[in-house]
Amino acid sequence: MQTELSKQLGVEHAVFGFTPFPAVAAAISRAGGFGVLGAVRYTAPDDLRRDLDWIEAHIGGRPYGLDVVMPAKKVEGVTEADVEAMIPEGHRRFVADTLAKYGVPELAAGEASGWRITGWMEQVARRQLDVAFDYPIRLLANALGSPPADVVARAHDRGVLVAALAGSARHARKHRDAGIDIVVAQGYEAGGHTGEIASMVLTPEVVDAVDPLPVLAAGGIGSGQQVAAALSLGAQGVWLGSIWLTTTEAELQSPALTRKLLAAGSGDTVRSRALTGKPARQLRTEWTDAWDDPDGPGTLPMPLQGLLVAEAVSRIQKHEVEPLLGTPVGQIVGRMTDRRDVRAVFDDLTRGFERAVDRINRIAGRSGPS
Repeated sequence: MQTELSKQLGVEHAVFGFTPFPAVAAAISRAGGFGVLGAVRYTAPDDLRRDLDWIEAHIGGRPYGLDVVMPAKKVEGVTEADVEAMIPEGHRRFVADTLAKYGVPELAAGEASGWRITGWMEQVARRQLDVAFDYPIRLLANALGSPPADVVARAHDRGVLVAALAGSARHARKHRDAGIDIVVAQGYEAGGHTGEIASMVLTPEVVDAVDPLPVLAAGGIGSGQQVAAALSLGAQGVWLGSIWLTTTEAELQSPALTRKLLAAGSGDTVRSRALTGKPARQLRTEWTDAWDDPDGPGTLPMPLQGLLVAEAVSRIQKHEVEPLLGTPVGQIVGRMTDRRDVRAVFDDLTRGFERAVDRINRIAGRSGPS
């Protein structure tokens, strides 16, 4: 599963694996792919430094990258406290009433919320980059589009490629014009923030829009056959996120959440603003239903919604309140039916890819190995 891009980055397979877990990122790179660590949860720079040190010690010198979340336009002088003050009291009551309805216990005295949306704020992302650029990362990806121009320049000065996610050809062209090196075409099926165009339509549109920039296909990909389809549409690789959530290396703290993921079908996700204020695909739960109910107060815009629900999400996760328990995940969750290590996932991807290529060769009247 090699392409020009994978050869440029020195990896065996053109499989880019996004994950919030350092152990998964390292395992992806060791298996011949390209691990990308999600940085949004690292609000303390020392925590990110600790985990990058761990990756360096366990990745065997293989390449890896970092994914941050930052807007292209800078807003000066806005603190987390300023944003918190914008949250209406009625929305706070709705959160409290919903948690009380399901008997969700409080966090222990002095226990801080383990999930904060402050990683979406630019000043936090810039502190993450101050740490990351001390390490030999090969790729910087931004989930909110093109990062600010000075960040792109800073990455390029260090020989780091810059990638940005796009949900339409229009977005992709903006990334190209901003000096981005790689566009990730993220289809409707993807977990987390995603647009409304499906991968089969989006990928070739983006490939044509930004040619000759390399494009990675994302959304609904979890088998080797789907990797082959993405490459046949012109992508130079695939960007996989959800498929790693149920690997044995993943550090999901909740056995109940793992069970829910393994039991879910491809129709058990929903695009909801409940988590961050922007449409994000996640498991459908009674929590998402409550926020999407037209009789409720409705969600707030980003980043207000994320700050509003941060403690609630931590309480739900800590106490494993199953009706409310969810996570961002794509429609590929229907294929995630057992726990496997990252190497086993790669073995499955490569076998499926070979079968797909052989099938096309037969259709085209060719024989022999691909």
